[in-house]
Amino acid sequence: MSRGFLKEGDQEDIPLVTPRVPLPPGASNYVTPNGFDDLKLEQKSLIEERKILMEQSPEQNHVQINYLSAKLHLLDERINSAKIVDLARQPQNEIHFGSIVTLFKEVEDCECHYQIVGVDEANISLNKISFLSPIAMILLNKKKGDIVTLKTPKGNRVMQITNIEYPKVP
Repeated sequence: MSRGFLKEGDQEDIPLVTPRVPLPPGASNYVTPNGFDDLKLEQKSLIEERKILMEQSPEQNHVQINYLSAKLHLLDERINSAKIVDLARQPQNEIHFGSIVTLFKEVEDCECHYQIVGVDEANISLNKISFLSPIAMILLNKKKGDIVTLKTPKGNRVMQITNIEYPKVP
C-alpha cells in the first residue's frame, strides 16, 4: 500500500541520525582501551535515556525513542567492530597507534602534543588525532629525532619528533 493512503498518525516517524565518522573500506576500527570504555559509556547512557522515555510515555516519546534506537544501532555496530589495541605491546620507541607524540614545529617555534587514536576518539581540542588523518599517516613508524614534512595547501610544514610515549593503562 502506498504511504499516501495512510492516515497521518499511522506513519512512523523516521529519525534523521547523523552517521558516525566513516571508516574507509577495509580499514579496521582500532580503538584505545580508554576509547572503548568511552564507547561503552555512551552506549549505557543512550540505553538509560531510551528506557526512561519508554517508561514515561512511549506514545508521546516515539520520535525520541526511534532516534535513540537508531543511534544505538550505529553505536552497537561500531562497538562490535572495535579492535582494542594493547598500548603496552606497541614498540615504545616508535610512533604507532595510541602513542602520544611531541612535535617541534619549526615555523611556529613551539612544541605540540598529539595522541594517535581511533576515529571515534579523535578530538582536536583534546589533541587526539585519528590514525587515518594526514598528520598521523606521516608520523606512523617514525622515531624520536626524525624530521617529517606535512604537505598542506598553505605549503610544507616541517616538524621534528622530540618525544614518543604511550599512556599507561591500569
